[in-house]
Amino acid sequence: MRAPFILVAVPLQIMFATAAQAVPGGQIDTMPTGRYTCETQGTDTSLVSVHIPEDDFRVRLSSSYSVDGKRGSYLLTGDRLVMTGGPFQGREFQRISESSLRRLNAQGQPGDIICTLGSPRRSEADS
Repeated sequence: MRAPFILVAVPLQIMFATAAQAVPGGQIDTMPTGRYTCETQGTDTSLVSVHIPEDDFRVRLSSSYSVDGKRGSYLLTGDRLVMTGGPFQGREFQRISESSLRRLNAQGQPGDIICTLGSPRRSEADS
């Protein structure tokens, strides 16, 4: 009597294991924790980037972030990060490396702001 149960249970386990791994948008992940500094890229006439301090944020544990002491949450699936709660709710980014994000514009296209883990690069304007 056990044989029919095993024949049904094993295929069901395989089916549910496969379904659990398939996530729309890609694998769920988190960003490395720490302070992310945001800058615009240089223009055609200048290679110096410009720091945008009001866009800086700190990634914390458990898919959360903070800005000026206020906390929020984010969801990273594949290379797409969406801030789902908190002060930057609704902002979207494309992950371009392990510790860098490119902000997406309102149309979902890559913009010119890049946020990178670590301190801001020193530019000529800081001298």
